[in-house]
Amino acid sequence: MPAQELSGTAALVTGASRGFGRGIAAALSGAGAEVVGVARDRGPLEEVRTQLGSTFTPVVADAADPVVAGQLLDTFRPRTLVLNAGASPLSRPLHQHTWQTFSRNWDVDVQQVFHWAREAVLRPLEPGSVVIAFSSGAAVNGSPLSGGYAGAKATIRFIAAYAAAEAERAGLGVRFISVLPQLTPATELGAAAVAAYAAREGVKVADFLEVRGPALTPEQVGQAIVGLARDPSHDRGAYLLTAAGLAPVS
Repeated sequence: MPAQELSGTAALVTGASRGFGRGIAAALSGAGAEVVGVARDRGPLEEVRTQLGSTFTPVVADAADPVVAGQLLDTFRPRTLVLNAGASPLSRPLHQHTWQTFSRNWDVDVQQVFHWAREAVLRPLEPGSVVIAFSSGAAVNGSPLSGGYAGAKATIRFIAAYAAAEAERAGLGVRFISVLPQLTPATELGAAAVAAYAAREGVKVADFLEVRGPALTPEQVGQAIVGLARDPSHDRGAYLLTAAGLAPVS
């Protein structure tokens, strides 16, 4: 299948103000897309606007709000939808969590993907569109210091697969993909997790990272997402994302 040009198309990225979301917004903008960035904090979003210029439209909103999902899909009609928003988990072992801290990523990360994926099928998005939902390598490996984080991220992978199946059954021509990035110190969330796991193992952060190879950067994540958006042969499924690139997850 031929590659799809992103130039002149609309892309919408949740959690676009920092970390992976910011890298994704920059990469999509660089590929010629008109990017809508959604986040709750205006200040960091305006910084992205300053960086990317008129190709970036900031929207201050809660991506886990179902009304926001419907309204923004109706307004901007994106061909590329990247669901990256999520909460930072509390880095504690199981017995030090309350149910509220344990379930935080279900209330934010999973709820966000559920609402947007549902709207993308119901609307539906235009044929040729792609929805990319961010899961985590923790969905495969677990995350004993992050409460319900790993289970929430695994559920995001399932939701993307379920939406892909429904889109195929309805003949919508819309792709649904989940991406599972490796743990990296290159984001605020990742740096906190790396520090917690290094302390748990009783080693220095540098030593903890050394055995894990090159760290994944937001810029690499952005380029990987551009590649997924452009290549229709990535038609469904889950992909592990490391500094070495994308690899299908069976």
